[in-house]
Amino acid sequence: MPSLDGAVVLVTGANGGIGTHFVHEALARGAVKVYATARSPRAWDDERIVPLTLDITDRASIDAAVAAAADVTVLVNNAGATPPSASLLDVTEADIRANMETNFFGPVFLARAFAPVLAAKKGSVLIDVHSVASWYAFGGAYSASKAALWSATNSLRIELAPMGIHVTGVHMGYVDTDMAAHADGPKMLPTQLVTTVYDAVEAGEYEVLADELTKGVKAALSGPVEALYPDLRSTDA
Repeated sequence: MPSLDGAVVLVTGANGGIGTHFVHEALARGAVKVYATARSPRAWDDERIVPLTLDITDRASIDAAVAAAADVTVLVNNAGATPPSASLLDVTEADIRANMETNFFGPVFLARAFAPVLAAKKGSVLIDVHSVASWYAFGGAYSASKAALWSATNSLRIELAPMGIHVTGVHMGYVDTDMAAHADGPKMLPTQLVTTVYDAVEAGEYEVLADELTKGVKAALSGPVEALYPDLRSTDA
């Protein structure tokens, strides 16, 4: 089974609430080094944490990160963004493209770039952070980008398995971070999510359904679309 004990971890979006917990929990589980990446990385009060500049939407930045972190055994694709509007009709074309760059192209190209690095080490892991929005289209461009990443993760899982790289996809509802500050309803604590994710990785699981909302939405995918979106019936002529 994959293990965080002795691992070298790279976390994207490490400055954020979830990313910070990915960094600290990896160390708590025995990781020997964590690359904490961000466009503007912050200082960390731990010599085992290496701040690293990384813009996942920039190919040169990705290449520089691969060169600087050639000892990585666990890649956590955590960085993400939300567009200014949840409406595909109201948001600008530029915002849609920018959201796809951050939530889809960035993680995919980062995984591709680090694949040879991960393949060179036994027990390597790729973790892709999706969302319940992968399956439930309440977020416009955000939902579309996360659905695309989910599909790409499934493809990467198949392609990377023969190289000995374990791929885990993560789906969850709202998490209590700045990104979800506007949202009402129940929210997971970041530490609860990260603990669930790392537990799943070390158990060899391929997919994390982190809360009951996510489990319910995934189960509903096998039913008619109007069951998942009951408001559609009120618009029927």
